[in-house]
Amino acid sequence: MKRRFSAVESLVHLFESRQEERDATLHTTEGWIEEERDATPHTSDGWMEEERDATPQTSDGCIEEEGYATLHTSDGCMEEERDAALHISNGWMEAIGDLEGEYESEEELFDEASETEGNTEFNPDYHSTDGEESEEEEDEVDLPEIEAAYQSKNENILWTSTTPSERRGRIPPPCVLKMTPGPTRFACSNAEDIKSTFELFFPDDIKKILIEMSNIEGKRVFHKAWKNLDWTDLQAYFGLLILAGVYRSHHEALSSLWNGVSGRAIFRATMPLKTFRNMSRVVCFHRKVTGSGRQKHDKLAPVRDIWEKWVQRLPLLYNPGPNVTVDECLVPFRGRCPFKQYMQSKPSKYGIKIWAACDSRSSYAWNMQIYTGKAADSKPEKNQGMRMVLDMTSGLQGHTITCGNFFTSYALGEELLQRKMTMIGTVRSNNPELPPALLSLKDRARLSSMFAFTETHTLVSYCPRKKKNVLFMSTFHRDAAISIKDHKKPEIILDYNQTKGGVDNLDKLAATYTCQRKTNNWAMVILFYMLDVSAYNALVLWTEMNPKWNKQKFNKRRLFLEELGEALVTPFMKRRQGVPRTPASQNMVKEAQACSSENEAAFQPTPYHKVMEARACCSEVKKPDSSPVSTPSKRKRCQVCESKQATKTSMTCSKCNLYICKSHAVITTYCYACKKV
Repeated sequence: MKRRFSAVESLVHLFESRQEERDATLHTTEGWIEEERDATPHTSDGWMEEERDATPQTSDGCIEEEGYATLHTSDGCMEEERDAALHISNGWMEAIGDLEGEYESEEELFDEASETEGNTEFNPDYHSTDGEESEEEEDEVDLPEIEAAYQSKNENILWTSTTPSERRGRIPPPCVLKMTPGPTRFACSNAEDIKSTFELFFPDDIKKILIEMSNIEGKRVFHKAWKNLDWTDLQAYFGLLILAGVYRSHHEALSSLWNGVSGRAIFRATMPLKTFRNMSRVVCFHRKVTGSGRQKHDKLAPVRDIWEKWVQRLPLLYNPGPNVTVDECLVPFRGRCPFKQYMQSKPSKYGIKIWAACDSRSSYAWNMQIYTGKAADSKPEKNQGMRMVLDMTSGLQGHTITCGNFFTSYALGEELLQRKMTMIGTVRSNNPELPPALLSLKDRARLSSMFAFTETHTLVSYCPRKKKNVLFMSTFHRDAAISIKDHKKPEIILDYNQTKGGVDNLDKLAATYTCQRKTNNWAMVILFYMLDVSAYNALVLWTEMNPKWNKQKFNKRRLFLEELGEALVTPFMKRRQGVPRTPASQNMVKEAQACSSENEAAFQPTPYHKVMEARACCSEVKKPDSSPVSTPSKRKRCQVCESKQATKTSMTCSKCNLYICKSHAVITTYCYACKKV
């Protein structure tokens, strides 16, 4: 029996020596050894914690291991018993297996070992690591609680309280803006004056649609009595609308505007009231066909062509700055419209909703899209806000997008980062991507801020007053910077407040001098809005290209619109044959026509050499006829016009036989009796 225990004892000592060497190797760092076991008793607040030594004690050749260690408290109210069972490793089991012939069974060995454990006395110097393990377990329990507090409600995003710079040591560089903000080269080379700057937003393809469709509608309504319109007529019509908006008379009756006493002289000088009403009735952008199949499937069919061509023109003339605002605006309208919206937050409540992307500094309308409601299958669109922001900012790179809580989401920030853009926006409190810790208002002090971070996003909860917080999400900011002013607002909120007003400012300015007229046709409402936005965008282009223009004046927009309206109506006024009755209107027409004749006289020598060249090239020379103008049957282009697309005409000069149009022909009016003479 003694030999058996001596063999077991030797195995125990061999295993312990190897275990100690292994522990010493694992816990050795920078040339010194950490001792894991300390026999110093620790006391705290009257509570005594007794530690036991884990070194196995031997006595009389037998293995003595402590079985029980009772922790006694000073009050004697709590006892905890801890079993220190003997664990035999795989090496022990293999050694015991070799001695299997000497023992009758393994159960006898464990029974005898247990008898020695029962006789073991309590050793007060025993040091146990159970307390250390319990502390580690408590730390491991606290970590999941913190993670659960900063985990999003949908459990898809894990937010942390440490900034990315603290975790990674560096912050990635911001997105680089590659386009030069301001008017493009195309705009600078074609904007000669205020009128030409405004006409940049109405290229030839838009002019063609307006003229062609308006004449078709005029013939359909007035039949043979209709006289075809040209761009000069439409210019005068648009100019009067703009002037009515400048005078804050867009709600005033037309009869009042054309009144000889209380009205404005420029309205009567431009055209009669009847002409203006007829043009308002026939201005159209599409062929009106009853029961058209396209209109059944496309709600925006009446203005689709002209609207898309106009929107494509906006980004070609101006490059936005580093901050772009994406928001929604409402065009007031209460008539019948298949996609009319109700928005309680807007002043007009009812109207046509338009998504807009504007430069945050100048409020230039860079991109727009009309919201036509649900699709034909009546299925609600998912992630509509995210899709709209991505559509509105298509083509941008290096910009920071500022948007409202309808658009802001974690997925939107990730998608914009892939397109090399950043985002700042407010967040709704019911967003499932937010952690519950930032939503709680319990024990939150006034003007306090709480931050949460991921690798790409920053989230802040700011309390402007008790029991009230606002939430912001940003991919542009990567730290917890707070202003040093009294309000103690985070930098995210300050940057958001500085860049959020791009679309709202455009909406306000367009409504101040709007040219909207009372109408039941929603397509005309879209045209009026296009005129308002085009006039404001032209103002932005003109002032940035000419910074000294009316520099000291604060009413630049009013002066710009007045000058634009007068420039648009002047060509129509010059060719007017009838003279208005009121003296003020008569004087305006005479002055315009006098300036026109002076300009023609000044420019008369310029095309003279072209006329002489055309005469020399002309092979046929017609004999002088009694009539000043001959009208052959064949039509050719005018040989005096400077443009390549000269007007086709059948008139020829009575002396040199040149083909000339009406603008270059001198026609003398005389009565029937004088003609016979």
